[in-house]
Amino acid sequence: MYIPKHFDEPRIEVMQALMREYPLATLVTLSFDGLNANHIPLHWLEDGDTPYGCLRGHIARTNPLWSDFDPQTEVLAVFQSENAYISPSWYASKPQTGKVVPTWNYTAVHAYGKLRIIDDPAWIRGQLQAMTDEFEAGFPEPWAIADAPANFTERLLTQIVGIEISVTRLQGKWKVSQNQPPENRSSVIEALRASGQVVMADLVADVAKP
Repeated sequence: MYIPKHFDEPRIEVMQALMREYPLATLVTLSFDGLNANHIPLHWLEDGDTPYGCLRGHIARTNPLWSDFDPQTEVLAVFQSENAYISPSWYASKPQTGKVVPTWNYTAVHAYGKLRIIDDPAWIRGQLQAMTDEFEAGFPEPWAIADAPANFTERLLTQIVGIEISVTRLQGKWKVSQNQPPENRSSVIEALRASGQVVMADLVADVAKP
């Protein structure tokens, strides 16, 4: 990933936080026919063997990913949070110089590692339980696997395969107006809030702090 210095986000904990909050990843693998991409929720967990943690998930057994990949080649999981079009008219400097152009703000994390396939019902059940517990935690009446009929659950477990990536390196890119002067960052924040794009406004405000 191309990362100019002012857009680089090297803090591991910040990148891990994005992966936890936006778990739907684009998983890129090398198949026998070339590159392949799947969109899969991946649950980030601490891993004592690496400071970067691990990613766990599951796929349908009918998905060829679990048998059609090179186990010796790194896979790439791409995570993205909010993104926003930035209009030149939002820049405070536009009336003075006119030297402004449109751009797009976004944040992204690239996680690399080797893919491991786990065809073990007990492991898959544990992965489903851990992921469900985390994602359901904010609901007034969290759903649990035990809420479904046991025979229904057991049948579904045979139809999926577990996947795990022990993350060996991370790249983070926070393109949130860091290359703009303070007056332009302030006007962008104001315009984003006015248009209801509060999360991106907060991201720009965070990097604008001294």
